[in-house]
Amino acid sequence: MSTPFYVSPQQAMADRAEYARKGIARGRSVVVLQYADGIVFVAENPSRALHKVSEIYDRIAFAAVGKYNEFENLRIGGVRYADLRGFTYDREDVTARGLANVYAQTLGTIFSSVGEKPYEVELIVAEVGSAPEDDQIYRLPHDGSIVDEHGAVAVGGNSDQIGSYLDQRHRDGMTLAEALALAVESLGRDTNGSDRQLTAEQLEVAVLDRTRPQQRKFKRILGRQLARLMETESASTAKTDEPSDEEE
Repeated sequence: MSTPFYVSPQQAMADRAEYARKGIARGRSVVVLQYADGIVFVAENPSRALHKVSEIYDRIAFAAVGKYNEFENLRIGGVRYADLRGFTYDREDVTARGLANVYAQTLGTIFSSVGEKPYEVELIVAEVGSAPEDDQIYRLPHDGSIVDEHGAVAVGGNSDQIGSYLDQRHRDGMTLAEALALAVESLGRDTNGSDRQLTAEQLEVAVLDRTRPQQRKFKRILGRQLARLMETESASTAKTDEPSDEEE
């Protein structure tokens, strides 16, 4: 009788984590930033049918990278959870923290299960508050852990380099145009050090805007509005860079 092949639990979990990380890194990144009036989501995504950023509930949005079918199943489950909880109790009882806990339990169970492969996804759940200090942003890696983020966060692809770039340049009180410009700049940075110029057609952009009078704060920024925002900030930057008449 042959001896069964043995793999230590630590090695098995490390292999599963490496498998999931490699799958996530193959996807294009998503960036989430706080700005003066809310939270902006920017993804490099030329598809107009397969969204990486979606609304979950009144003040809550969801962003994801990795395998589309896996994070789409999670998104649908989150919408059902939010609708059921809001209907059973109160709309105010649906929070990003509660949704993040549900996702964490699901991802953690799948990651530790021997019978199925880990999900190759990384999620962001964000909720806009009545003031900037009330905003909530949670990042959920493949293993189901929860990371409370502030200011700016990047997931997928070259997220480490993009996140470092954002941390150095993001500041409180940015306008939407400034936050969008910073997000686009960070997404255009390649690992080889060169910069790509991303166009509006290559981007998926949405906001949670606390100033909207509607109960639902989620809004997609598309077409001419997106192009106009990008042009506005480009023109402002160019004007700032121009030397004044007094300079020699």
